[in-house]
Order: sequence, then structure tokens, then C-alpha cells
Amino acid sequence: MAAIPQITQGGPKTFTPNEVVLGGQLVETIDNGRVKPAAAGSFRVVGVALTDGQSPETAQGGTTYDSIGRPIINAMPIPTAVSVAYGGTETRVTYSAAAKCGEKLVATAAGTVGPAGATPDARTIVGICTQPGGVAAAGVGLIRIA
Repeated sequence: MAAIPQITQGGPKTFTPNEVVLGGQLVETIDNGRVKPAAAGSFRVVGVALTDGQSPETAQGGTTYDSIGRPIINAMPIPTAVSVAYGGTETRVTYSAAAKCGEKLVATAAGTVGPAGATPDARTIVGICTQPGGVAAAGVGLIRIA
């Protein structure tokens, strides 16, 4: 092959969310190519969302009202695309359980991460804890994405 086009180099890639995704959540792809917060033990994690986003189908849903019944107008709608960091990027995520710096991590519920344990399936490793001193359960800390 004489030449091939380079698709991406480095970070982030843009995805359309299938449901609400918050920045800092681990995300996985689903069959339609969209992303959602990663489930525990997912084999389809693509990275960490860097921005908030929602499904285009649910965008601009419902009107919000203030305490005396006036509609609240928001000139800044929630985006319908999210930037996702991947492969070697270091960013912050929420930990579902305490982890020490250097421990391998897996997806846990709702886009969080936790220690992989002694015998993880290699397909479930999503990164390594790089937070100096480690991270407490329910704390936010650094991850280097696998």
C-alpha cells in the first residue's frame, strides 16, 4: 500500500451520546456507534468523556420554571456531542473504590473506575491509577487511559 490516510493522532475523538454523559465519566460504545456511561466490567470502553452531552433526540426537552412560575430560558443548550479522551491520555475520573497509585483499573457502575483485582480479564482493563498517594472511594483522581 503506497499511502493511507491518518485518521487521528492523539486526542480526543467526538461521539454522539445515546443518553446523558457527564465529563469525567468512562464511556462505552453501543451497537449504533453512540456512547453511554460505561457499565461494570465493560469490554467496549473507548475512553473518558471530557465534556457533557446528551442524545440529540432528548435535546431541548421540557421547559423549566422559576419559583413563581416564569419559564427559564437557557441560551446554552446541552451539547449533542462529547469529546472522548483515549489511549495514553491522563485525565480525572471518579473512583467507586479506593485505589493506589499504579493499580490497574476496570470500569465499575455508571462510568466510574475501580481496582482490577488479582485476576482481571485483560479485555476489561481501562487504565492505571496515576494519582500520587492514591484515591479514596468515591473520590476523583487521575487515570492514564489504556
